Amino acid sequence: MRVRLHPAVHLDIFEIMDHYKVTSGTVLAVEFYDEFLRCAKEITFRPRSFALGDSDLRRINLHKFPHHILFDIEDEKRITILVVKHDHRDPQFGIDRR
Repeated sequence: MRVRLHPAVHLDIFEIMDHYKVTSGTVLAVEFYDEFLRCAKEITFRPRSFALGDSDLRRINLHKFPHHILFDIEDEKRITILVVKHDHRDPQFGIDRR
């Protein structure tokens, strides 16, 4: 499967990494990005193993970080990551990116 990022996901990641860089240093920001990449790779191998939420999007939680990824399975060959957000952020944030 091929994973595509919604254009706004780049900003999501940048803002989260910037927060970690400012509050905790570059090392933690890079660890966050590495964890994001690990999750994106995991999505490609078993996308249907992640639960569907209220918005019919699937969710994977990042380890060590209070963030998650919402994604949509477009078809048998394409997955779109729609949003990366903090676990306590408004549940509706990013759902309109479909």
